[in-house]
Amino acid sequence: MSEAREHILARLRAQRMQAPPLPRADAAHSACDREGCIALFTERQQAVRGEVHRLGRAQWLNWLALELPRRGLQHLLAGTGDIGQQLQQIAIRGTTLKLYQQAIETWKPHLFTDVDVAVTSARCGIAETGSLVLWPDPQEPRLMSLVPPVHIALLDAEKIHSSLAEAIRAEHWSGQMPTNALLISGPSKTADIEQTLAYGIHGPKELITLILD
Repeated sequence: MSEAREHILARLRAQRMQAPPLPRADAAHSACDREGCIALFTERQQAVRGEVHRLGRAQWLNWLALELPRRGLQHLLAGTGDIGQQLQQIAIRGTTLKLYQQAIETWKPHLFTDVDVAVTSARCGIAETGSLVLWPDPQEPRLMSLVPPVHIALLDAEKIHSSLAEAIRAEHWSGQMPTNALLISGPSKTADIEQTLAYGIHGPKELITLILD
């Protein structure tokens, strides 16, 4: 075994021995009321650099109309469902809208190089971890939340559950779980290189959750 390899393995063993135990779920957070779940979700999401805004249920279009130009986001992607249909009814200054309505093979270069921001729905949220749960479908394919630099998710305030177990029960996963479910906790991040945490390496650099109340 080379000296360099032995040195690396020794460092890994030492760090494993020094690592603190994984935190246990706080019993106080095992169940929460509506406001408590919203507050905890927001706290946990912001702790991992997620951005959270609480809006009236009809205000998200106005928020986009104000914030996208201010942030310099010019190329917006939406699905073909309700969100895309509503976005087609308004004009956002300096922003063009594209609907995800064709096979990825026909426009992959555009998706990976030209789209600034995508707006999707969220099936629900998990307060305990600050996670969004997405159930991709043909109207909102999973690449919408995995590729664009900015991902904006619309989350119903009534659909923030205290824990993953509660979400599984409340959303009836046992009977209607899709072939693909995404759990998203903050912007994409990795610590693979020298254990240095870096954001946006293999996915959105920004995650913005709009909690609709």
